Amino acid sequence: MTSPASDSSAPRHFLREWIDSDLASGRVSRVVTRFPPEPNGYLHIGHAKAVCVDFGMAAACGGECHLRMDDTNPVKEDPAYTRAIQEDVRWLGFEWAGPLRRASDYFETMYGLAEKLIRAGKAYVCELPQEEWKNYRGVPTAPGRPSPYRDRPAEESLDLFHRMRAGEFPDGSKVLRAKLDMASPNLHLRDPVLYRILHAEHPNAPGWNVYPMYDFAHPIEDAIEGVTHSMCTLEFEVHRPLYDWVIRECGLFESRQREFARLELAYTVMSKRRLLEMVSLGLVRGWDDPRMPTLAGLRRRGVPPEAIRAFCEAIGVTKYDSLTDPALLDHCIRDVLNRTAPRAMAVFDPLPVRLENPEDLPAAVRAVNNPEDPEGGGSRDVPFAADLFIEREDFAEIPPPKFKRLVPGGNVRLRHAGFLTCTAVEKDAAGRVTGLVGRFSPMEAAVKVKATIHWVARESAQKAEVRLYDRLFTVPEPCADKERDYKEFFNKDSEKIVSAWIEPSLAAAEPGGRFQFERIGYFSVDKDAKPGAPVFNRIATLKDSK
Repeated sequence: MTSPASDSSAPRHFLREWIDSDLASGRVSRVVTRFPPEPNGYLHIGHAKAVCVDFGMAAACGGECHLRMDDTNPVKEDPAYTRAIQEDVRWLGFEWAGPLRRASDYFETMYGLAEKLIRAGKAYVCELPQEEWKNYRGVPTAPGRPSPYRDRPAEESLDLFHRMRAGEFPDGSKVLRAKLDMASPNLHLRDPVLYRILHAEHPNAPGWNVYPMYDFAHPIEDAIEGVTHSMCTLEFEVHRPLYDWVIRECGLFESRQREFARLELAYTVMSKRRLLEMVSLGLVRGWDDPRMPTLAGLRRRGVPPEAIRAFCEAIGVTKYDSLTDPALLDHCIRDVLNRTAPRAMAVFDPLPVRLENPEDLPAAVRAVNNPEDPEGGGSRDVPFAADLFIEREDFAEIPPPKFKRLVPGGNVRLRHAGFLTCTAVEKDAAGRVTGLVGRFSPMEAAVKVKATIHWVARESAQKAEVRLYDRLFTVPEPCADKERDYKEFFNKDSEKIVSAWIEPSLAAAEPGGRFQFERIGYFSVDKDAKPGAPVFNRIATLKDSK
């Protein structure tokens, strides 16, 4: 599998110009990028943008992209997340160069470089409690205070650092800090922590009792791997001076970092912590719930990966944070599925119709699977019969203004079949319409109509469970109000389970299959589906749906 981007198709933006400039100047001869997720949760659509940028830029410039797990915190990490991340990256259409890499692969090298910094007087072991350390660091508008341990002899810090690794001290009692500038307006340069004590067994690196902080580990990992262009989201912009300092003071390959705006999607949350909380509380079915913004959830919902790539390209790469309406994602989904999804018919609110001329009816009608691809998409036979179901909303005994569908004495076209003329209306004792009587005319008949409706033959139709999904939250930014819990805005109607009568061609559809239910929307077969018990997820409504 190869990355779908190419030199001619990749969009041009400031990151592409940065890379092209480095190639033109000769600073680099081959582009190497990386995607470094932390394996403490599932990837979401925000990560999809980073995946597309990291892998896409490497492919566009004829280079390579590495997949590296930022596994520096074993307390929150799980091998299951690592497997899911690999699956998601491949599902999006990308393949990394070489083996899967991990930050823990370089723990010994990182530790040796930390020793080098201590010997050079660039780092020291600090014993301030965390609360006091924050007080000493101060605020951006005023200089911080140096730690009382800042000038301890290098030999003493080195001895303590070795004993930290050996496990002599409890968690939180000591840290290794870089010696930078306590007066810097950038708080990340006020003697930042490089290592902390953490008595937790690492699955890939057993025996460690100290673990590097991301700001120390990340530049070293990039340098070891020869990453030429390290692309991060904007929150890491203030961390870049520390990235450069680590590279310079450790004497490493000169990797360079630039930042771009992250993808923020309205009516959802993108925090792994909050996503995990919703899973733990049972607000959703799991990480792959089709309402979730995770790639696993989007995949289960039936969203095609090419639609997500198109969505990320449509958003663009900028340095300005913005909130994206999910309507743009729906547009990209429809654009792909309109071209690729086979059509089928399903009726959600059935109104029975009995045809009074059964002798004139075909046993089945031929239907094109996809009018956007009439040759390659093929066709199918749809059973027809004297007893049909149509959508109740497609009939009006007393039609409102501009109603163009079926009325008493009126005509409509039955999709793929012919024409239906309503000759009688059946009602119950309360006056509610319970069924229609009609007459069928073949497609070649001279019947004038203003609308085409869908249908299923009552005898051959099968009942299916359909899950209708809506926005996960009722407000665009559920976390914006700091005085309220974001869960207060959880949309209790974000999933509605209904029944539908489907044409028999859908009954044997495999999980993951995508279809357009004509005049209704796009749907996929859920993994919960069983033989004889189909289950569908709504992927997106049609363009003209409300």
